[in-house]
Amino acid sequence: MRHVIALDVGGTGMKAALIAADGTLLHRARRATGRERGPDAVVETILGFAADLAAYGVEHLGEPASAAGVAVPGIVDDRLGTAVYSANLGWRDVPLRDLLSRRLAGVPVALGHDVRTGGLAEGRIGAGRGADRFLFVALGTGIAGAIGIEGRVEAGAHGFAGEIGHIVVRPGGAVCPCGRRGCLERYASAAAVSESWAAATGDPAADAADCARAVLSGDPNAVRIWRTAVDALADGLVTALTLLDPRTLIVGGGLAEAGETLFTPLREAVAARVTFEKPPSILPAALGENAGCLGAGLLARDLIATPDLTEVTT
Repeated sequence: MRHVIALDVGGTGMKAALIAADGTLLHRARRATGRERGPDAVVETILGFAADLAAYGVEHLGEPASAAGVAVPGIVDDRLGTAVYSANLGWRDVPLRDLLSRRLAGVPVALGHDVRTGGLAEGRIGAGRGADRFLFVALGTGIAGAIGIEGRVEAGAHGFAGEIGHIVVRPGGAVCPCGRRGCLERYASAAAVSESWAAATGDPAADAADCARAVLSGDPNAVRIWRTAVDALADGLVTALTLLDPRTLIVGGGLAEAGETLFTPLREAVAARVTFEKPPSILPAALGENAGCLGAGLLARDLIATPDLTEVTT
């Protein structure tokens, strides 16, 4: 059966699948990333995992994979196929696409940024299905985004498109690791809410999910912290909406797991801030933790239809 390899590399674990030409999931697998062993070992683990997936396809599906798609964290040059930098994995300038293609006996490989790749899946087959213009925003440890245009995701001239978490929403505010002050992710990421709630409760283990539950119970400190995050998020999103004019705004990541505790006040806050802009539909992400892997599969399937590697964009 004709199929592709899809691999989503995370800081601690990797998710993979073999996916048929029609999108059917034929096989799933997981493996630890093993970052504690160093960047070279991580690269070798990725290559070995891909090779094992390829061997499984030959044995159980009767033919080798037609292509492979890989999503990785950090800074990615998808046109050159290079994993430029990842603080979590410790690598710099790894020619991952070429290394994988060689390990897979010349199979074409597409390399993508993890959030943009997950956004690609949400836009095409998830919450944004059918939208010609969408913005995907992931609220996790940081905040990142993916700008969707006609079924593709825009990487930008230098691979930094969609970094909505570094829009300054509170000038002169909290210092961000990027070097600026007042960046959106310092106020509205899951990590930021967790930090504020832990400080308010005196419990270092308290996190954003705990804060969301306390909001539902009416805890005034939780309501204050949550409102601070929602207001900052709305300010950042309206800036993005003004620039990009998406038809659909998809919100995922850990903070989005709060459901309507987040989405109801967020929709109200965005509506209160727009003037001439037409508010988009604001929807929760639909694919959850599988988005990156499914997006990697889409990259691989695109590669079959687009043999020129320079045309594959995440």
